[in-house]
Amino acid sequence: MDSEQLIELGQQLRVDAVRAADAAQSGHPTSSMSAADLAAVLLARHLHYDFGRPDHPGNDRLILSKGHASPLLYALYRAAGAIDDEELLTYRRRGSRLEGHPTPRLPWVDVATGSLGQGLPVGVGVALAGKRLDQVPYRVWVLSGDSEMAEGSVWEAVEHAADQHLDNLTLVIDVNRLGQRGPTRHGWDLGAYTRRLHAFGWHTIEVDGHDVDAVDAAFNEARSTTGRPTAVVARTRKGRGVAAVEDKEGMHGKPLKDADSAIEELGGPRFVHVEVQKPHSARSANGARGGQLKLPGYEKGDEVATRNAYGEALAALGTARGDVVALDGEVSDSTRSQFFAKEHPDRFFECYIAEQQLVAAAVGMQTRGYVPYASTFAAFLTRAHDFVRMAAVSRAGINLVGSHAGVAIGEDGPSQMGLEDLALFRAVHGSTVLYPCDANQTAKLVAAMAEGDARSRGVRYLRTSRGATPVIYGPDEEFPIGGSKLLRSGDDDKLTLLAAGVTVHEALRAADLLARDGLPVRVVDLYSVKPVDERAVQTAAERTGCLVTVEDHHPQGGLGDAVAEVFADGRPAPRLVRLAVGNMPGSATEQEQLSASGIDADSIAAAVALLAEKVIVR
Repeated sequence: MDSEQLIELGQQLRVDAVRAADAAQSGHPTSSMSAADLAAVLLARHLHYDFGRPDHPGNDRLILSKGHASPLLYALYRAAGAIDDEELLTYRRRGSRLEGHPTPRLPWVDVATGSLGQGLPVGVGVALAGKRLDQVPYRVWVLSGDSEMAEGSVWEAVEHAADQHLDNLTLVIDVNRLGQRGPTRHGWDLGAYTRRLHAFGWHTIEVDGHDVDAVDAAFNEARSTTGRPTAVVARTRKGRGVAAVEDKEGMHGKPLKDADSAIEELGGPRFVHVEVQKPHSARSANGARGGQLKLPGYEKGDEVATRNAYGEALAALGTARGDVVALDGEVSDSTRSQFFAKEHPDRFFECYIAEQQLVAAAVGMQTRGYVPYASTFAAFLTRAHDFVRMAAVSRAGINLVGSHAGVAIGEDGPSQMGLEDLALFRAVHGSTVLYPCDANQTAKLVAAMAEGDARSRGVRYLRTSRGATPVIYGPDEEFPIGGSKLLRSGDDDKLTLLAAGVTVHEALRAADLLARDGLPVRVVDLYSVKPVDERAVQTAAERTGCLVTVEDHHPQGGLGDAVAEVFADGRPAPRLVRLAVGNMPGSATEQEQLSASGIDADSIAAAVALLAEKVIVR
């Protein structure tokens, strides 16, 4: 396309954004109109993409970080022939693939966007996959708004991209000066952005975002820059082309009041079709297998930390599967992902202390067909909750591992204790939450997390413990997701102890203490916290009439709530007592911590003895 045709394409994209928002009577047309010329040049001259084969390994990737500008993205798809005009006008309607913010319901959308500040971090993950894993010369283009440049996650990504020399990554910043409620922090001061980006090691280009020739030259420069990522910082005008809304405050997130007049002012509807350049021929190596999986096995009675078993099992899984990758947040010596790093350094990614980038990189890599395991302390994953939430919206298949969970970590104190993580991950749509109690169980669950395709896996979370715990299961034992293990049972059981992780061992010791006093109890290991084994819970309730949950977690949202929800649909509910961490811990030894929180063996036994008297009296 020549320059005049590019200008016409930009106008078409603006008209289509106005039309789509008008049909929906909602949306963000003005945010779309500012970036229309940038998008037109990208689609017609620089993007290499086969819309008939969105899974082509050589496709460039386009991530619309400013997801509220979805009308622009859908207008691009119409121009490329991926959707027709009829579908464009279904924007935001129930059942339409064209949602208010893009999601992978559309095959050309890799990740959901709309929570600002996430597009670039995910793009870094995709670019890392291209550079270090696929070794395919596709380019990652991220279109960002200026408002979201205030997000800390953006600067985690900026630093990481420069550190990794991601010259296959281009950030395009649509600096239209206006945010949701008024002017942005830096307005049209392009230098405020370029100075910061340059300080991190980026190549930067300032450009008039409505000059198609200048934009084209900037994109060419970005593609030819080696050794570092490039940011094209473009000055634009929100609502460009319609006098009633151009660069006007108060127009954010609203359809144009007089769409017909605006469309006429823009020159009317157009039907320019773009023959998008096809990707370079490429073959990705991901998915290659290394051999049969040989998980580590541990002898009953041994004392092994579940975090150790995680690292050893992950290394074994990496040997068997070339599509498994590991990421860590500068604590691999503690999480034990260092075992994987030693065996498979080409597939290990150090993300440093940047948990948002850690999770985002995992999301980006899974779009390329990899199976990521990202690990850090359970407490620190709370920083990345929005990325976890959006991963679920993206239908992403990622495995997250939180070590050093609960008060059982001991002397480090409450800042290092994951006491909210089960609640956090249980609340995520379609998530799986696992909490193993011994090494063999951990190894089997690590392998299970890699099963299925990305969408069926969803967000999977494994909670591991710092201290060594007894191995109570044999290496041949199976632990299906959604299952449980019955560890103690008898005809005269007074109640059931339900535990997971470290509290399984405390529950077993409590059961032994109670048995000596003539109070037999059932003990169930609910290693699958979500989905919980409903049948096992119901059976325990029917047999014993009283359930006691014991967890190294706050009372809200954890194991106790998972059990209570089994009876939330009107099923006859047993008596349910929850033992959990209700105090604010300090520094103390592991056993002192468990005792202070009332979840050690002695505390469990005392609570059960008191409860059993009440049950008998009743």
